[in-house]
Order: sequence, then C-alpha cells, then structure tokens
Amino acid sequence: MVSDATLKNLHPLEVKTLLFYEDGATFDAPRMQVDLGLVLGQCNQALSWLEAKGFLRESQRRTDIFYERTDLGTEYAEKGTPVERMVRVLAEQGPLTLPDLAAAAGVENRDAGSSYGQLSKAGILAMDGEKRVRLEDPAAEPDRAIRQLLDRAAQAPLEHSHLSADEQKEIARHARKRGAATAMFKIIERESVSYELSETGTGVRTALRERGITGEEIGQVTPEMLRDGSWQGKTFREYGVDAPTSRLLPGRRNPYAEYLDSVKDKLVSLGFSEFDGPVVETEFWNSDALFMPQFHSARDIHDVYYVKTPRHAREIEEPYLSRVAEIHEKGGDTGSRGWGYHFDRDFTRRLILRSQGTVMSAKSLRDAEIPGKYFGILRCFRYDQVDATHLSDFYQTEGIVLGEDVNLRNLLGLLKMFAEELAGATEVRYVPGYFPFTEPSVEVHIKHPRLGWFELGGAGIFRPEVTKPMGVEVPVLAWGLGIDRMALMHLGLNDLRELFSSDIENVRLRRRQG
Repeated sequence: MVSDATLKNLHPLEVKTLLFYEDGATFDAPRMQVDLGLVLGQCNQALSWLEAKGFLRESQRRTDIFYERTDLGTEYAEKGTPVERMVRVLAEQGPLTLPDLAAAAGVENRDAGSSYGQLSKAGILAMDGEKRVRLEDPAAEPDRAIRQLLDRAAQAPLEHSHLSADEQKEIARHARKRGAATAMFKIIERESVSYELSETGTGVRTALRERGITGEEIGQVTPEMLRDGSWQGKTFREYGVDAPTSRLLPGRRNPYAEYLDSVKDKLVSLGFSEFDGPVVETEFWNSDALFMPQFHSARDIHDVYYVKTPRHAREIEEPYLSRVAEIHEKGGDTGSRGWGYHFDRDFTRRLILRSQGTVMSAKSLRDAEIPGKYFGILRCFRYDQVDATHLSDFYQTEGIVLGEDVNLRNLLGLLKMFAEELAGATEVRYVPGYFPFTEPSVEVHIKHPRLGWFELGGAGIFRPEVTKPMGVEVPVLAWGLGIDRMALMHLGLNDLRELFSSDIENVRLRRRQG
C-alpha cells in the first residue's frame, strides 16, 4: 500500500517518469529526453531522486571512450602539426639548420627535434654536410592520418568504437587522460547507465494512476498565470504545511581552514620559519633548479598548466641560471656528470602554474640560514584526473631542514610526526621512492579506514646538484606532502572534494573531535 505522503512528496519529473515507462522497459537520460521532452539536467535529476527512493534499479552499465580535441589539437588543426609546418617551411625556403627551421615553423626546439627524427626515419627529411635539414620527398604528406582525425573531431568528440583499428592505433599515440594539454586529444570516459522500474516503483505507478495524478499539476501560481487566467481549470499540487523548515546555521570557520592553521602552529612551535611565493613560476624554479632534465621522461611526472600570456619571464636571476645550466650540461663541481645535453635558456623562462611546492624549497635555499628549518603550505596546480584522492588544484606542505648533522633518521622522524600527529594515521609505512632531486628518496604511505593505503607524499635528501648551485654545502632534508590528504584522514572524510564543497555541513558533521 502506497501512502499519501509518498505520492505528495513526488516531484512532477518523478511522476512523469513513473507513469511513462511500463514494466521491463529500460531507459536512460538520453532516452527520456526524447520520450518526455525534458532537458538532460531534468532527466538526470529525476533518475537520481527515483533511484535514491528505491523506485528504480539499474539494468545495465557500460563505459564508452571518446576522444576530444584539446586546445593544442585545435591549434594544430588550424596551423598544422609541427611535422607539417616543418615540411611546409622547407618546401618554401629550402635547407635550414634545425634551430632556424624550428623558429621559422614556430615550434619548440624539443618538438622540432622529435619531429625531425620521425621524418628522417621515414625518409622525408635528411641532414646535409653543413648540418642543414633538407626535404628529400616533396610529395610526402606526413601526419595525414592524424590530420584527418583532427578535422573529424572539430564538430564532436570521436567515439572509440566508431574508429577503425588503424585509427584507434594512431589516435592512441596522441591522446592522454591526464596532462591532455600536451596532447592533441583528451581521453574522455563516459559511463552510461540504464534503469527499469523496481517492484516498489511499479506499485507507486499504479497508485498514481488510480488517484489521477499526472505530473502536470501546478505547484506555483505566477503573476503571469493570474493575469492571463491560465490557472483556471487546472489541478494544483498539495502544499505540505507540516514540512520542516530549513535549519539556519550560525557562521563558523571551515574545518579545513582551522586544520591548516593548526599545522602551521605545530611547525612554528617546533622552530620552523614559514616561506611562501607566487603561484606563477618559471620552468627554471619549478623543475630545472630541481635537477629535472628538460627533455627527460621524468618530467612527465608533473603535467603542468602553461600561462598563455605572457609566455616567458624576462630573465632568470644570475648566477643561479648559469650554475644550474652547467649542472645540467656537465655536472659542475658536484662530482656528477650532469645530464649531458644543451640546456635551453629560452625554455627555462617559460611561465607555468606551480605544479609542486618543492619549487619554494629550492628557492629558499638561496637565503636560508644554516642550521635552519623552513616550511610552507602552498597551492599547486597539476593536470590530474579528479577522484577521492586526487585534485587538479591542491595544497602541499613543503619543508627543508639544513645542517651539518641532519640525516635520514631525522627525516623519518619528521615524516612520522606528519603521518601520526598531524594526519592522525595509526598505520604508516615507508617505501623507497624516486625523485630526480633527492637521493636517497622515500615515500610515506598511510592507511585510510575506507580508502585503504595511499601515498601521503615524498621526501629525501637534496642532491648536491640542487643545493650547490644555490650556495649550500651542507645536507638538506626535504619533504613534500599532500596536506589535503592529511586533512582527509584527520577530519574523518572519505573524499578530498568534501574539503572544498560549498556544503560544509557534511564536513562539520563528520569532523573528528580531538
């Protein structure tokens, strides 16, 4: 028996959905748009409400893969890919050195190098005795396959299942889920769910028909309806005069903001000084000063957001630029051989959004006192797939400890404090890690009661290639931890997105006291 209260509390969108579909019929949001004449948002809302009440059950769930053209893909579609541009310039101007060719084609030096390698292997380009690149096959159409895919994706994303095997293989070389800003296509996974009425939903549908409820009842009388008389002869929805009123909440600080202050207070009480800096940084401080090679795959760890205007900083402060360049090329006076490539002083000025808080640790080495202890809580940006433990806009707590006698045991003690005292974890483990700028390197993992084990962050002892260019000759402990994840554990939450939700009541209710 369906109660009157159940029927009265149904929204017109729910009523229309229940009345339209018969037993065994399967439907989803796109199908409802056609059947009921609703917009997609209304369909999704109706499905969400009905499923939560138990009136619907899932009948099928599948994941479809699509490829969407990125801003880079749009640029290549309009101007040509680096490969196409280089061939076009050589056809018009004749042989050029690789740097001149890159400049004339308007491509980055690293893109020009990889494109030359691709075309040289295909027999389209070659290098003459004067180290000039020449066009061997004027009739060649390089990147024709990817060009066709870019053109087809101009109107709508490409569906994986609709591509041929060769097209799937080709687009896979140029598509990424994360860090899509550096690829021509972004991979999008869309989950499609179909529903059918449950036994309870069937009973509610029968009750609606028996009582003549159609979903067309008027819920609000507007001034327009009073003026034109369109309300006459209509059926009105009943008002729930006994419905509870909204609860008024007094103002209070966000629990996450309070947590950040508590972390700062803890570190300051231990003698740490706080550092901070701009969110817009150069490739130099974000990566080069941390001994991350400009063209090495290690830099793929940090997919960054590039600043569109201006693209480059005016200059990099000396003598740090020259010292870091020498370290990368030859190792300097560190005993290292460096990376053995030509350091690009133009690329190092490229402006990006800070992708890791360690940039401030490197910057602070210039003026740090020895011995000294420093920390920062820094906002970072990294192209990442958002889920319960990952955000594309997040905070890290970074820090360094400088001194003649500091060692790995000191570092592990600090990590233990962060994991147990500040995050509130009861199960902690340390595993070896790899970072281009520390040796040895370690990762600290904590166990969440629901999410299980996840990485809290990384730490290690800065390599001489990082400290010596900044004028530091003593060991430097460094760490970079996800303070958002620490708060997730400390506040008893299960999803990082809850920290930044406008509905802070959920955070307030689930906040762990003490």
